[in-house]
Amino acid sequence: MSRFTLPRDIYYGKGTMEQLKELEGKRAVIVTGGGSMRKFGFLDKAISYLKDANFEVNLIEGVEPDPSVETVIDGSKKMLEYRPDWIVAIGGGSAIDAAKAMWVFYEYPDENFENIKKPFSIPKLRNKAKFVAIPSTSGTATEVTAFTVITDYKTKIKYPLADYDITPDIAIVDSELAETMPAKLTAHTGMDALTHGIEAYVASQHTCFTDPLALQSIEMVRDNLLNSYQGDKEARERMHYAQCLAGMAFSNALLGITHSMAHKTGAIFNIPHGCANAIYLPYVIDYNKKTCSKRYADISRRLQLQGETDDELVESLRQLIRLFNEKLGIPNSLKEYGVKEDVFNSNLQLIAENAVEDACTGSNPRKITKVEMEKLFVCSFHGTKVFI
Repeated sequence: MSRFTLPRDIYYGKGTMEQLKELEGKRAVIVTGGGSMRKFGFLDKAISYLKDANFEVNLIEGVEPDPSVETVIDGSKKMLEYRPDWIVAIGGGSAIDAAKAMWVFYEYPDENFENIKKPFSIPKLRNKAKFVAIPSTSGTATEVTAFTVITDYKTKIKYPLADYDITPDIAIVDSELAETMPAKLTAHTGMDALTHGIEAYVASQHTCFTDPLALQSIEMVRDNLLNSYQGDKEARERMHYAQCLAGMAFSNALLGITHSMAHKTGAIFNIPHGCANAIYLPYVIDYNKKTCSKRYADISRRLQLQGETDDELVESLRQLIRLFNEKLGIPNSLKEYGVKEDVFNSNLQLIAENAVEDACTGSNPRKITKVEMEKLFVCSFHGTKVFI
């Protein structure tokens, strides 16, 4: 049986954070990140709106980029003290991801992190609290997805946790928050959104429900990312919606090995997630095209790229991604990013093995072995054409 899951309500448009006034409950905890939401006044707004709705409000601040297992466990303990009936996560993908995982351990304090690494193994939630997600970046789309990514810094591995139950109850996609993003973050999150749309369209679990969302998101990213990077507010708003559409698509269609590779190298090579996706995506398209060139060509046709044959259209899509990277200041290889060759070589077998085992690999349109993954990483490091 197929399934398509989204939040119960999605509010979008400038100023829609005011919807917090309409929540009903007694206690709310706000989870947020490194301070930008406080700096730009959005945290105070959220607190004020919740107090207008007669909530007692507590805060969990300081969630780091790529949140750790320890941050999650510590936050869940604070929730056990506060006993909230609403969890409100506001900020970038890391804050929302951390809050999702905290939610699991708040409801199940005796659960073990090892037990929920397996996809779709999280126990039933909403026994204690419901969840609101308010994103400030335009990339992860975690506000509408059944995923969260948590990093185990002991092993330097990012674990994508997946379960429909961690899909938020309410998503508030207020583009005013995205207007505060610095240019580099706009670039990285925008390419993350583009990767989500492309991988969702070719993923093995894609359906007639996810395809239109994926294609629309890709087109909107193509049309708005560069202007958004330059600070255009209208383009920022369009990108905020585009990444949300991509999230709706990949949450149900799943992803592929671009994300597997990014998950398993981000912490080891210190590459931001969206930047890693942008580097790997052209190489993954080269690898996958043997089994799904028509799907990639469909994307090129939607974007009206040049090419008479499917192969030519696939190459046009690859070149578009590389052009975006160049215009956004993103390297097109790991070596160009600054990864040292001896560090790369010493970790190659480990990252290849971990990437093959990543939860996103199972929905990639073409199967991949550890040896093939090693070769793909080598191409991505040196910037060479993929012949696998």
